[in-house]
Amino acid sequence: MDREQFGPQAPGRLVAVTDGPADARHAFVPDALPPAWPWPVRLWPRLVEARTALAALDGVGRHLPNAAILLRPIQLREAQLSSQLEGTVTDPRQQALFQADPSYPGSDTDPANAFREVFNYGVALGLRLRGSREQPLSLLAVRQLHQVLMDGVRGQDERPGEFRTVQNRIGRPARFVPVPPAHLAGVLADFESYLGGRSDDGFDPLVRAFLAHYQFEAIHPFRDGNGRVGRLLLALTMADWCGLAGQWLYMSAYFERHKQAYMDLLLAVSTDAAWEAWIEFCLRGVVEESRDTERRCERLLALHRDFHARVAASKGASVRLAALVDRLFEQPAVTVTWVRDHFAVTHPTARADLARLEQLGIVERLEGQSQITYYCRRLYDVMYDAA
Repeated sequence: MDREQFGPQAPGRLVAVTDGPADARHAFVPDALPPAWPWPVRLWPRLVEARTALAALDGVGRHLPNAAILLRPIQLREAQLSSQLEGTVTDPRQQALFQADPSYPGSDTDPANAFREVFNYGVALGLRLRGSREQPLSLLAVRQLHQVLMDGVRGQDERPGEFRTVQNRIGRPARFVPVPPAHLAGVLADFESYLGGRSDDGFDPLVRAFLAHYQFEAIHPFRDGNGRVGRLLLALTMADWCGLAGQWLYMSAYFERHKQAYMDLLLAVSTDAAWEAWIEFCLRGVVEESRDTERRCERLLALHRDFHARVAASKGASVRLAALVDRLFEQPAVTVTWVRDHFAVTHPTARADLARLEQLGIVERLEGQSQITYYCRRLYDVMYDAA
C-alpha cells in the first residue's frame, strides 16, 4: 500500500504493521462515524431522486398478501450477483437445482462449493426477516451473517463468525491494508455504536447506510467473506433505517457493473476523504437499482397472474396447485419429494401435481437428476433477463 496516497485530510490514520510483508508495512485505521463532512447542497436533488425511487419500489410489495412472491426471487438474484463480485459464478439453472436439494461440498475442490456459497448468501438474506427488526443491528448480528455465509464452504477454516486475529490486505500487491488486529476491538465498538444508534448526525438514513458500508469495508473485520457480509449489511441498514416494508433494494448488480469505480471510490474516501464522490455514486445506484427492481417486480407480478390464471382455468384446479405456484416464486426448482413433504400428500399425488403444472407450461422437468425435479424457467428468465 502506498502510504504517500494518504493526505492530511484522510478520515483516519496510518499505523505501522511491524510483521507485515513489504507491501503491507502500514495499515489504515478509520475515524469513528459520522465523518466531519458538511453535506453539500448540490447533492440534495440526487438524494431526493434516490428516496423517491426507493419509495416507489417499496410501495410495490407493501400491500401484497404475500410479498415473498416478489422478494424471494430478488433475493435469489442478489445472492448470485453478490457472489459473482467475489469471483464465484454459477449457472442460474444449476443453482436452482442445488437450492432444491442442497448439500455440503466434499472437499475444497468440489464444484458444490460455489453453489453452497450462493445458497448460504440466500439463507443469510432471510435471517433478519425471520428475526425481530425491533432489535438494533449489532456486532453479534454481523458475526451471525458471517457464520451462515461460511457454513460448509471453502474458507470455513477461516473461523466463521469470529473476527480476525491476523492482518489481512486487499489486492496482491496490497492496494489497501485494513485495520490491524490490535486496533480492531476499539474500531468495531465505535462501528457497533453507529449501527445500533438512532443518530441525529444530520445525514439522511440512506446516506448513513452508505457511510456505514464504507466503514465496514475499511475495517474488513473477517479473514474472508468481508465483501459479501458488507453488501448484506448494506441491504439491512437501508431497509431498517429507511423504514422499508422489506429488503427490496440490493446494490450488487450496480457494484458489479461499475466494479472498478466502486473500488476506486472506496479507496478515495480513505486517502482523500472523498465522501461527496462516494455518496453521489451510491445515490445514482439507488435510482438505477430501484427502478430496475420495480420493473422486474412488475414482470414477476404479471407472471404470477398468468400462472394463476392458467391453473384456475384448467380442469382439476385446486387450492394446493395454486399454493404450489406461489411456492415456485420462493423456490424456482422443486423435487417431487419436497412437494410430497411440504404439502403432506402421497408421492403419486405430488408427482401428478407437478406433471399438471408442466402441462400448463409453468414448469419443465429436468432430466438426469437424482430426484425427479421440475424447474420454472420463465421465472428465471425474468430474474436474469434471458431472452
